[in-house]
Amino acid sequence: MQYRFGDKFKIFPALILIVLLAIPSLALAGHGDAKPVKKGILLAAFGSSMDEAQITFENIDKAVKKAFPDVPVRWAFSSAIIRNILAKNGRIVDSPVTAMSKMMDEGFTHVAVQSLHTIPGEEYSGIVETVKKFEGMPKGMTKVTVGKPLLFSDTDMRRTVKAIIANIPKDRKSKDAVVLMGHGTPHFANIFYPASQYYFAQADSKIFVGTVEGSPTLDDVKAMLAKSKSKKVYLMPYMSVAGDHARNDMAGDESDSWKSVLTKAGYKCVPVLKGSAEFPQVVDIWVDHLKVAFKHLGNN
Repeated sequence: MQYRFGDKFKIFPALILIVLLAIPSLALAGHGDAKPVKKGILLAAFGSSMDEAQITFENIDKAVKKAFPDVPVRWAFSSAIIRNILAKNGRIVDSPVTAMSKMMDEGFTHVAVQSLHTIPGEEYSGIVETVKKFEGMPKGMTKVTVGKPLLFSDTDMRRTVKAIIANIPKDRKSKDAVVLMGHGTPHFANIFYPASQYYFAQADSKIFVGTVEGSPTLDDVKAMLAKSKSKKVYLMPYMSVAGDHARNDMAGDESDSWKSVLTKAGYKCVPVLKGSAEFPQVVDIWVDHLKVAFKHLGNN
């Protein structure tokens, strides 16, 4: 084949371009191969310092490990107060930042973080903002996803209502009322509590939702109870664990506890000290959210 001398100069720039484009790949290969995919799960709860509440976390841990038998599972508590109390008693639980840092050092490239909170409030938002910062960080993680809290969609609300009702003590009569104590928050996500009242009312007209630090209040609950004409009230925490709020604010003997206030108002109160995460049907909702988050990790 014949070609003119000038043709060399037409081909030469193209060859230079190909070589230049290949240099970064060659440099990368010279410094080692890309990290292999390593997937992990981080379970992030608010936390509790009470020994009685630890069964809640054990239940969730078992359920997650059953659903993901080959995936390493780590834990974190978002409450600094809870972590400090536990540390004084010799038990160290990582914050979300510390847990993610350790997983990054261990070479995890893909991490699904599951929020174990009830609503998408301030704690949940803080976790999302924190863990997503580890994505794309130099020598950091390739992909980080976050599973939704217990209540996030219409389906979640309906499933939660069924799960809670299924775990009301069997000796409760149809004329007896059930009062659920939620935490409450100034965050706009507090709307999930009055929304819960609506969903529960559709299923059972004698189930009432109140909160410690939000709305509906205990006064709102008392007004609804008065209309129900119930004489007996089952008090249940609308929280993942039966911790300090459930044992003191709800069922405590202090004059301002819900049990004391309602007893003084003429109701016979029966406290039920079980957090929602002790109910397998509720744990299933969190696990299903985690399955979605884990699926979204992908492989690359």
